[in-house]
Amino acid sequence: MMEQHQTLKLQNKVVREAVEWILWIGGAVLIALILRTYVFSLVIVPTGSMLNTIQLNDRLFVYKLGYVLHIEDVKRGDIVVFKYPDDRKTLYVKRVIGLPGDTIEIKDGVLYINGKVYKENYLKEPMVGSFGPYKVPPGHYFMMGDNRNDSHDSRFWEHKYVSRDDIIGKVVFRIWPLSRAGVVK
Repeated sequence: MMEQHQTLKLQNKVVREAVEWILWIGGAVLIALILRTYVFSLVIVPTGSMLNTIQLNDRLFVYKLGYVLHIEDVKRGDIVVFKYPDDRKTLYVKRVIGLPGDTIEIKDGVLYINGKVYKENYLKEPMVGSFGPYKVPPGHYFMMGDNRNDSHDSRFWEHKYVSRDDIIGKVVFRIWPLSRAGVVK
């Protein structure tokens, strides 16, 4: 009888220990999912459309919370991750150029925003061509890559503008490769 009691006690202890481990692991997974869904995510850049700012295969830290909770406004010059308007299952990384209500035009490689020349110090090379004008609708944004002569961006999409609701987050930090790790601007 005593032996059966000790066996039962040991079984209860093992069950309690297993339940405790399951709860800890489940809690950790839940926290990780919440953080990844609402606070941050990591992306890998598969194209050269953002050269020289972002290189091929860079791993980027994307801050979501500010945009998700509308704590932070989307600003001109932000580098953002968003759902590509012509195929919302695909994510893109581009720079915000046009804000709601802006008129964007490129004449002979010069960017004009609301009729004024807009200077950019992050371009890979001088832009070629003329595009627009594009009038950005309310609640939408006009996106362009920093490698303007080799970027599939708002100028070429069927649906030219990105809805505010389709912006996932702001690129803030390059985590890989370590030799280039740091803040992305």
